[in-house]
Amino acid sequence: MKKSVLAALLLVLIFSIVVFDVTEYLTLSYFRTVRTDLVLAVEAAPWTFRAGFFVVYVVVTALSIPGATVMTIAAGALFGFKWGLFLVSFASSVGATFAFVIARFFLGDWIQKRFADQLIRVNEGVEREGNYYLFGLRMVPLVPFFAVNSVMGLTRMRLIPFYVVSQMGMLAGTGVYVFAGSSIGNLNSVADILNPGLITAFALVGLFPFGARKFLDWLGTKRMSR
Repeated sequence: MKKSVLAALLLVLIFSIVVFDVTEYLTLSYFRTVRTDLVLAVEAAPWTFRAGFFVVYVVVTALSIPGATVMTIAAGALFGFKWGLFLVSFASSVGATFAFVIARFFLGDWIQKRFADQLIRVNEGVEREGNYYLFGLRMVPLVPFFAVNSVMGLTRMRLIPFYVVSQMGMLAGTGVYVFAGSSIGNLNSVADILNPGLITAFALVGLFPFGARKFLDWLGTKRMSR
C-alpha cells in the first residue's frame, strides 16, 4: 500500500513536470534571458532564493530531470563561488541519495530476490570495493549521474556511505562548474571574454576529467601497494 501511494505521487509529480515542460526552464539559453532579473531578485532576498534553489536542485536530481549541469553553472553566476559550491554540493548529494532510495524502495528487494544468484558477486564486490568504485564514478562521470544513483540503489550498498562518498567524489567536479558559472556571471561585454578567471574556468572544465583520471590511477596504485 505504501509503495502504491508513493508510486502514485511520483507519477503525478513526473506528469506535472512533463505537462508544464519544466525542462524548458533548465537550459542555458533560458538562463541567459532571465539572468539579470534573477541577480536582482537574489540581491533583494538572498536567503529565500538560496533555499528555493536548494529545494529545486534536490528535486531535479532526485527525479533525474535533465538540467543539473545548467543549474550548477547558474549557481555560480547567481550566488558566487562559495555559496554556489555549498548549495550545489549538498543539494546534489541529497538529491542523489533520494534517487538511490527511490530505486531501492521500489525495485531493490525484487531485483535482489529475482537475480539472487547472479548478484552474489556484485554484492560482494560492492561490500569490498563499493566505496572506492563509487568514488571513481563520481570523480570521472563515465556513467551518467542518474544511472549511478539508481544502479547503486539496487545493490546492498549502505545509505550513509553512499551519501558521504558521493559528496566527496562530486566536490571537485562541482567546484569546477560552479567556478565556471561565477566567471560567466561577470561576463558583461565582449572584452570580458579575455578575463583570466573565465579562461581559467574553461581550462579547468576541459582538463578536469584527465586530472581526475590521473588521481584515481595514483590512488588505485597506492591501494594495491597496501
